[in-house]
Amino acid sequence: MAISTFNGGIHPPEYKELTENCAFEIMPSPEEIILPVSQHLGKDAQPVVKKGDEVFAGQLVAKAEGFISAPIHSSVTGKVLSIGKEVTPSGFPKDSIIIKTDKNSSAEKILLPPLDPETITPDEIRQRVAEAGIVGQGGAAFPTYVKLSPPKDKQIDVVILNGCECEPYLTRDYRFMIERPDDLIEGFKLILKALGVNRGVIGIENNKPEAIRILSEKVKSHSGLEVISLKTKYPQGAEKMLIKAVTGREVPPGKLPMDVGAVIQNIGTALAIYDAIVKGEVLITAALTVSGKGIKNPKNLLVPVGTPIHDVIDYCGGVTEDAVKIVVGGPMMGVAQFDLHAPVLKATSGILVLTKEEVEKSPETPCLRCGQCVGACPLNLVPTKLARYSQLQKYEEAEGADITVCMECGTCAYTCPANIPLVQWIRLGKQKVLQMQRERVTN
Repeated sequence: MAISTFNGGIHPPEYKELTENCAFEIMPSPEEIILPVSQHLGKDAQPVVKKGDEVFAGQLVAKAEGFISAPIHSSVTGKVLSIGKEVTPSGFPKDSIIIKTDKNSSAEKILLPPLDPETITPDEIRQRVAEAGIVGQGGAAFPTYVKLSPPKDKQIDVVILNGCECEPYLTRDYRFMIERPDDLIEGFKLILKALGVNRGVIGIENNKPEAIRILSEKVKSHSGLEVISLKTKYPQGAEKMLIKAVTGREVPPGKLPMDVGAVIQNIGTALAIYDAIVKGEVLITAALTVSGKGIKNPKNLLVPVGTPIHDVIDYCGGVTEDAVKIVVGGPMMGVAQFDLHAPVLKATSGILVLTKEEVEKSPETPCLRCGQCVGACPLNLVPTKLARYSQLQKYEEAEGADITVCMECGTCAYTCPANIPLVQWIRLGKQKVLQMQRERVTN
């Protein structure tokens, strides 16, 4: 089997051995949940409940607002305590619905009517995906039904299911691939049906031989599906890198995968679609890896959306004495946490508890002009130049140097022998340039 990849990238220590053999556990409901009405790209959902209302697990509590949005459902049965600003894993407070769990309730969760995957139409698939509040599970949390509704002038000829899971530590997608392969394939076929596409590729990094073996055997009985083994390299799972590795096509700066005839979906997204259509389940559970040398009992968990991070950590036995940092997401693109009251969101992929050994940082020195960051950048940018423009607040020059193209993968900072926080400077400059561009439009 050929090994495909892209130019650039890095291969940091994987640390997947901490959880790769840990089957999913179902975490019990916490005492209360926090549901931000913005758990997706696009407009915030609008609350349809108020303080004091009784709600059931699976009940709609905030409706989608506009085309690019997604509804929010309660993951527990209980009572609405309040609606107001609460901290989120991003570090920014967001409007949130707080629900006190009724531990004594015997009520079953609310389900949608199951649909027949054999007779369901593409429009019905999109409608159900929207109704279930499904967002991309790869991290960006883009409303999935929008991805399933490409403009008529975009000719899609391949759908790629992203099984790379290239971030260190994370193993939830791997566990899904070996625990639910049949459901995964059926969910993938529903995606293909919604898009009217005959070719589906499951791309998996070659550090997951068991997943490759199982799914390669399964797709033999499904016409149009194939599994491609990809080189283990970060950020292999990024959309543009995955398209390049699988099809050889390059997505131009400022363009989307559909502009080159491709749609990317995550492993977890395909399973969420299967569950919504076949089982009638809305998206109220987050699948995540809890790992790092600073957590006492690393696990892969199915967690009620809205569960505070500290409850998840407690369920895993708490932290070790030498734990120094907690990150939501992967270590490369995740966000360090300062308030463990922040909740698990629909697209939360992991909670990492890291020790000093894992995060130890050397002092920053002047740039060595070595060019390692340039060679590692998968998008062929010049990170040192972009970071310097940001430091000097030269945002027009940064815009001209394509700073908005950067996907903030962190390969530049990882490779820098001078320990310059390149991606942090680039992220700051990128935010300023995007703000500048918005102001041009409004003015």
